[in-house]
Amino acid sequence: MYTFSSKLKTFSFVLMALGVVGIVVGFLNAPKTIEDVEKLLADSHHSEASHTDKVAHDAHAVHAVEASHSEAHAAAVDTTKASAVDTLHTEVATVDSAAVAAVAIAETHTDDHDAHHKGEVAHSGDEHTKHLEHVLHQLQNKPWAALYVACIFFMLISLGVLAFYAIQYAAQAGWSPILFRVMEGITGYLLPGSIIFFVLLIAATMHWGHNHLFVWMDPEVINPESVNFDKLIFQKKGWLNGVRFLVTAVIFLGVWNLVRYKFRQNSIAQDSATDNAPYKRNFKLAAFFLVFFIVSESIMSWDWIMSVDPHWYSTLFGWYVFASFFVSGITVIAMTTLYLKSKGYLEQVNTSHIHDLAKFMFGISVFWTYLWFSQFMLIWYSNIPEEVTYFVTRIEHYKLPFFGMLVLNFIFPLLILINTDFKRLTWVVVMAGTVILFGHYIDFFNMIMPATVGDQWFIGIPEIGALLFFFGLFIFVVFTTLTKAPLVAKGNPYMEESKHFHY
Repeated sequence: MYTFSSKLKTFSFVLMALGVVGIVVGFLNAPKTIEDVEKLLADSHHSEASHTDKVAHDAHAVHAVEASHSEAHAAAVDTTKASAVDTLHTEVATVDSAAVAAVAIAETHTDDHDAHHKGEVAHSGDEHTKHLEHVLHQLQNKPWAALYVACIFFMLISLGVLAFYAIQYAAQAGWSPILFRVMEGITGYLLPGSIIFFVLLIAATMHWGHNHLFVWMDPEVINPESVNFDKLIFQKKGWLNGVRFLVTAVIFLGVWNLVRYKFRQNSIAQDSATDNAPYKRNFKLAAFFLVFFIVSESIMSWDWIMSVDPHWYSTLFGWYVFASFFVSGITVIAMTTLYLKSKGYLEQVNTSHIHDLAKFMFGISVFWTYLWFSQFMLIWYSNIPEEVTYFVTRIEHYKLPFFGMLVLNFIFPLLILINTDFKRLTWVVVMAGTVILFGHYIDFFNMIMPATVGDQWFIGIPEIGALLFFFGLFIFVVFTTLTKAPLVAKGNPYMEESKHFHY
């Protein structure tokens, strides 16, 4: 039996405590009014204003020199003006009537111009106010979006491990049963992760704490009488509505957790069973789950991620999201296994098992890159405004995370894990795994942040706090679950083959 070390447990508590502090600070620092936004924008533009003041000062000096020159010139021509005055007096009388008419026309024109100018000023003021309100919503979204990204990322890691676990059962794989209890421990996070995530979905639906993550949840955008009416979202309201959204989430999260519970129950029952009945139940359950998972994962990715930007869509998006959290889940299996082995557990796990996990890490990383490129290339080449805007926004405002994740998720794993010998080295797998996990967190960051906070993003206290909290909670739940049952599923009919797996 595994014993949760006090150091690791304390470490998880410290992470959670720091995370809670960061999350609270993020919400407290979020602006509450338009005046707060104006102050923040003024502070951010302080350096620009200083530069503008310097330019204005220089311009004033130039103007003073020019004025002095003009005065000298005026003095020189005063005598000429005096001689011309008498002549002008005689001519003025003949043009008085024309001058009066001209003045009347000029005054009318001036009145029209003033009215037009006032209208422009009022319109400009309205546009400025709307801009400030938009920025206010973005900055209020920032702590919510940071919490959302970290929450969904760790929850989907456990779901990815559950899918990998089901694949092993359905394929009747002989190499992996020695790792089943590690997978079961990681999937233990699915329940608490799902509960927290569902609370966040309710918060978004009910707009708790100025939560505007999903723009289509604003009733004004589907109200034809409102100035914020959005025809495209109105046409999608049959799908994009709060009731359907939450009901679907309850079904998906409920079925996933029920399947995980039955997998675990049958796995433990197999340890003391006299036949393979529990194993066979898991085999059938795996076949059902994988079919349900394919459908639910696609819909989940549309609802929980793609709909934050409801004007955009991609037919590859479900697969793309799956590849991201699937490789993250396999990476966590490898890193957890290596940690347990370093502490003297899982003696039967050998370099061949680690090599196979590293092969999956490498292979799914390449698969993710294929899907990323297929989605990007087709949308960019076709250049349809409704589609290409998604990438234009990210390239313009998220250049570092957008291109950085390609290096972290493709180039780095390709260069490191393509070598067969490297796949058997613990430090290489841990290093590659750390980079892959961070890279795919940035991937989820790129998927959600641009539509929720726009260009008002930066990695700050809310993002770091949310990441620390869920990382600490993940460690605590996973390693607590590992203490609940032996680390080797000894009743599995393929266990002996797995223990002696070599190639």
